[in-house]
Amino acid sequence: MNKPNLLFPTPVWTLKIDSFKILNDKMYNYIKSMQLTDQSGIKKSNNKGWHSKDFNLQKNEPKEFIETISPFIEKVITDMNWDKEKQSVKISNMWAIVNTGGSTNSRHQHGNSTISGAYYVRAPKGCGDIVFYDPRPAPVFYYPTAVSSNLLNAQVNGITPKEGALILFPSYVDHSVNENLSNEERIVISFNITIQM
Repeated sequence: MNKPNLLFPTPVWTLKIDSFKILNDKMYNYIKSMQLTDQSGIKKSNNKGWHSKDFNLQKNEPKEFIETISPFIEKVITDMNWDKEKQSVKISNMWAIVNTGGSTNSRHQHGNSTISGAYYVRAPKGCGDIVFYDPRPAPVFYYPTAVSSNLLNAQVNGITPKEGALILFPSYVDHSVNENLSNEERIVISFNITIQM
């Protein structure tokens, strides 16, 4: 029997950066220096955790980070078959979130962007999965009960963070972060990409 055609799938890319330890140490120091000079940070989806202001993308550390992740962004554009000749690709903003024990991030999405990303600088065991929600409105109103969840019927899917992992996803997808149950910091660099004429 043939498998069903997936007509409107929601792609989420989970990629791993080789030799991430040196990059992570540099970005850790950059983020912690930002946190030291602005301990209150800003309030967005973060509950208890620290949310930085946007990175200065002209500084060396963010520039090196962008250079490292650029081939992965290119993969997304290739997979989606988006026309780069007629559109510009730009990282519009980038920031860090430091979640200590008990911290979470409420359900939200990133408006006015095309692709969003999460890169893990520190990800101790039990620090909180990133959780994605089915973006299609129809299943919210009516959906049969499943015996067990799979890729076809799940309305919520979580990904466990790992250091050096990069997750890229459509910006319209609602997502949240589960509670950090560890006693260590969960540090993520988040960013938005716009692709437009």
